[in-house]
Amino acid sequence: MEQMSFFDDRERNAPLASRLRPESLEEYVGQEHLLGKGKILRQLIEKDQISSMIFWGPPGVGKTTLARIIAKMTRADFVEFSAVTSGIKEVRAVMEQAEQSRKMGMRTLLFTDEIHRFNKAQQDAFLPYVEKGSIILVGATTENPSFELNSALLSRCKVFVLRPLEEADLTKLLQNALASDKSFGSMEVRMGEGEISAVARFANGDARTALNTLEMAILNGKVDEKGVVLVDHEVLSQCMNRRSLLYDKTGEEHYNLISALHKSMRNSDPDAAVYWLMRMLDGGEEPLYIARRLVRFASEDVGMADSNALQVAVAAYQACHFLGMPECDVHLTHAVVYLSMTAKSNAIYMACQRAKRDIRELPAEPVPLQICNAPTKLMKELDYGKGYEYAHDTEEKLTKMQCLPDSLTGRRYYEPTEQGREKSVKDRLEQVLAWKAEQ
Repeated sequence: MEQMSFFDDRERNAPLASRLRPESLEEYVGQEHLLGKGKILRQLIEKDQISSMIFWGPPGVGKTTLARIIAKMTRADFVEFSAVTSGIKEVRAVMEQAEQSRKMGMRTLLFTDEIHRFNKAQQDAFLPYVEKGSIILVGATTENPSFELNSALLSRCKVFVLRPLEEADLTKLLQNALASDKSFGSMEVRMGEGEISAVARFANGDARTALNTLEMAILNGKVDEKGVVLVDHEVLSQCMNRRSLLYDKTGEEHYNLISALHKSMRNSDPDAAVYWLMRMLDGGEEPLYIARRLVRFASEDVGMADSNALQVAVAAYQACHFLGMPECDVHLTHAVVYLSMTAKSNAIYMACQRAKRDIRELPAEPVPLQICNAPTKLMKELDYGKGYEYAHDTEEKLTKMQCLPDSLTGRRYYEPTEQGREKSVKDRLEQVLAWKAEQ
């Protein structure tokens, strides 16, 4: 396979995604829910009524590109810097210049990429200038702004959610790239619709990934005797040996995926549960973390309906500890399918919640004396343990002895369901309560 170099000048050697960055709303692909005809963001841009806003979305969906288009269309000075390389000193310098421009009747549009990387002090530095109108803040973030931005700053910004690009959007983007003079000059490229669709699918909603993959495929394409570059399935397979699925082990997507796994198991959907499990493992999630969540699920969502579920989950944790990845993926799948398909009951979880609520809201009552230990003479003289009834001394293995404080007598925390094996537990509890009521 022949490696080719098409361009000598610096502009031509820039990444394809940079060379083809849209410069107008007409060239922009995707985000029709925001930028379609008559949609609110498009109207704000076209009427030059932009206010401070946050663009929230995954990588490669056009956040930076959209900010630059806005800068070209609005009557304001445009300042761009990244939270990765800028500190509080740079922020304040920009703010002071923006304030001077405001006094002269000029607005400043400040685009801040990766705004979630700013700390609290840096975010606070924006506040007075946003409030006074010295700057129009346009921030871009891949993280949920509800968690990553100060509430005071967030309340002054409109949040627009940018979605991953559809496969049709990416296909259109790739076709435009192949037809553009900015892409590969006069070089003729032959690439079938199937190959274009494969790249669009591989990119997983990310325009940058799509264009970078296209560029790599063409640079490594086969050249025939006429100088035509051929991109076939063999070339693409080498450029797309692994798709990088969106996953951040410390970010919002981490919690979204574990939530998807948990709720799929709760809904007795083993197919969905296995899919989300594999998504997490493919993204590099620590298998012991997943195993710990399965142990929790076994009691929170299955409980007494099938106490074997806890044993299966703990066994899966031990298997992950012994083997690690990649071998332990099958053990996690075993546990996930078992937990998905077994009977469910949240009665244990609800018992915990009810008891915790009473502990928070009611006075801390002393332990009834009859169930206190009396290891010393003094404690016996103070009636510790007086009236204690040993259940094993009775034929029924039951007594009427009160074990809750007086103020909580009769309180029910555990209310078993009739799911799975918990039905037998419910029957037994009803027998116990009926016996005590008769004595």
